[in-house]
Amino acid sequence: MKEIGGNGQVDYVEFNVSDIQRAKQFYGSVFGWVFTDYGPTYTEFSDGRITGGFTTTEKILKEGGPLIIFYAKDLAGTLSKIQAAGAEIVKPIFAFPGGQRFHFKDLEGYTLGVWTED
Repeated sequence: MKEIGGNGQVDYVEFNVSDIQRAKQFYGSVFGWVFTDYGPTYTEFSDGRITGGFTTTEKILKEGGPLIIFYAKDLAGTLSKIQAAGAEIVKPIFAFPGGQRFHFKDLEGYTLGVWTED
């Protein structure tokens, strides 16, 4: 069983997807996530630090909501993996105080970010 985080920490992220296998292939190939299937409509993922899920039981809402940002030691390499996996880069690498990041749309159309420190 995973350790529960501290009060106020992000503890779980859930994505509504149209195709669980496609989501697993994309996130597994880009970020190396591992998966546990809980039937045909739900799969849990783990990146070694945080867990979340993919579900086909809810409507996909692509607009609005928080921007989820992933960390990567190799920002340019991760951008290349994301493009090779079929996602769209919507904001190329840019600097911000403390680092650099870019934004992309995954295969369902969610806008997400990836960052690295300076």
